[in-house]
Amino acid sequence: MSKKKHEAGSRLAKDYNNTLRALQIELVKLQNEIIRSDAKILILLEGRVTAGKDGLIKRIIQHLSPREIRVVALGKPSDRDRSEWYFQRFTPHLSAAQEMVLLNRSWYNRAGVERVMGFCSEDEYHEFLETVGSYEQLLVRSGIKLLKYYLDIDRQEQKKRLRDRRDDPLKQWKISPIDQSAQKHWDDYSEARNIMLSRTHHAMAPWTIVRAGDKRSARLNTIKNLLSHLEYKGKDESLVCPDPNVVFPFEQVCLTNGMIAP
Repeated sequence: MSKKKHEAGSRLAKDYNNTLRALQIELVKLQNEIIRSDAKILILLEGRVTAGKDGLIKRIIQHLSPREIRVVALGKPSDRDRSEWYFQRFTPHLSAAQEMVLLNRSWYNRAGVERVMGFCSEDEYHEFLETVGSYEQLLVRSGIKLLKYYLDIDRQEQKKRLRDRRDDPLKQWKISPIDQSAQKHWDDYSEARNIMLSRTHHAMAPWTIVRAGDKRSARLNTIKNLLSHLEYKGKDESLVCPDPNVVFPFEQVCLTNGMIAP
């Protein structure tokens, strides 16, 4: 690597770290406000395999009090879970007063992995699409502030990240049989994603899209967007303005204008 490229890379890394630190200070301010006002915050993070949900969550919670923030990442449902009302499994994990909860994948698993891999029936799938809006409206009306993010990457970027995971002994735990089939079922996941976004985007709980091809940019701009949607004392308004080319509200036209990967 040339000296100029090395220096440019160092500057970019320094800028990223400085901006991230400033945003994490804003997150601390936000958490103080959540505690003070008994707020209930629920953040749903969805997206392709390797889209960067884990890395984003790590940066959000890094300097927050673990007593008032929880990360929920549920595993494979048990036979008992399968016999229950679908949303029953998630309801115990909802935010209480003074708390922020991040769902690393959520009930939308039914509209994604379960749909594509055949883990749910046709009736279960369509029942979910018909009822999820009502469920979310109940949550919002109960006082929960609900934010839904979909992290989007293209096929080549996913292929590269899957290869990196296989080659990195510290990341190999992230590879599951579902992950290994992600490229094979790319088009199926695209179709499921498009239906999910179109059918479950509503005024009380809209979807926000994150173009996550650049991990650092996606992290910074998602945190900015999150902060911009929540009120807290001492907010630095100049800092919490996300790039609209990276994070933006879902619209139907996004599926055909190139803003979301095909």
